[in-house]
Amino acid sequence: MTVMEQRGAYRPTPPPAWQPRTDPAPLLPDALPHRVLGTEAAAEADPLLLRRLYAELVRGRRYNTQATALTKQGRLAVYPSSTGQEACEVAAALVLEERDWLFPSYRDTLAAVARGLDPVQALTLLRGDWHTGYDPREHRIAPLCTPLATQLPHAVGLAHAARLKGDDVVALALVGDGGTSEGDFHEALNFAAVWQAPVVFLVQNNGFAISVPLAKQTAAPSLAHKAVGYGMPGRLVDGNDAAAVHEVLSDAVAHARAGGGPTLVEAVTYRIDAHTNADDATRYRGDSEVEAWRAHDPIALLEHELTERGLLDEDGIRAAREDAEAMAADLRARMNQDPALDPMDLFAHVYAEPTPQLREQEAQLRAELAAEADGPQGVGR
Repeated sequence: MTVMEQRGAYRPTPPPAWQPRTDPAPLLPDALPHRVLGTEAAAEADPLLLRRLYAELVRGRRYNTQATALTKQGRLAVYPSSTGQEACEVAAALVLEERDWLFPSYRDTLAAVARGLDPVQALTLLRGDWHTGYDPREHRIAPLCTPLATQLPHAVGLAHAARLKGDDVVALALVGDGGTSEGDFHEALNFAAVWQAPVVFLVQNNGFAISVPLAKQTAAPSLAHKAVGYGMPGRLVDGNDAAAVHEVLSDAVAHARAGGGPTLVEAVTYRIDAHTNADDATRYRGDSEVEAWRAHDPIALLEHELTERGLLDEDGIRAAREDAEAMAADLRARMNQDPALDPMDLFAHVYAEPTPQLREQEAQLRAELAAEADGPQGVGR
């Protein structure tokens, strides 16, 4: 006698006809990345917006080159450049209202600067001087996040809380293609879709997670296709087309603000520079690949569009470059000043209520500093 033949055994009835909970078709991304520049849609783009995007891209490129130079001069411990990805960074900053929140990764200093953060404050964490370098609440920019994808659940939590409170707030979270392989990515998207949280996820697919190419991370048709598995729309966009990225993100933010829930946007772009100044990118990619992407440079694409339409001339190009150079000179001058640091800041903003261990460590450091202040005779007592 089998278990199912026993008296009183559970006997399942045939299931009802299966129906999908959500029609997947509207959630699927387009087959090709959305583009604006170089297409008929470009004629409908706002000229003022295009010129602003251009000015910010030029500033962003100069910011990246200056920050990279500061690492070589020993003024920064590390800098993850976003050269080649400026269109994603700038568009992410410009689509948000003042009340919204930006959740950046470690590579997204440019997005924070484009949102209005002081360039020196944006680099303070990478300099190793302080916890964050700025007040997240003042700027509505979460701390630059070095652990991969851990900022995504934070963005969902803030967005969900805002919706529960009735606040008209959207969170935009940035992550790289490598971050989509982390568990936090799955958890964030799953919670966001179930809760219908007003959050937008922007994946900057720059081809590599340090040295690991995308093909060794996922077999999905695109990263945007992952959205359908969670029950949210997926959008695919040319990440070097600033107008297209701005348009797609604007639609996603408006959708979230109207109560439509989250969107996953994949921007296909490329990391021109190495992962950081400590990385040798020549060990895992060839020069021909990099040069092919240089031909699809976001600044060149937008500059060509603007000049072809008579919206930008040599004077405008020169003015944008001079403004960027002035920003770089100010950044360089201020970063070359040695900051006055308080070692006791190590214990500030760690916990709302310091733990016994932290209080003990704080007292120990305070005693050591006091001994040093007493002079040579106090050292080692």
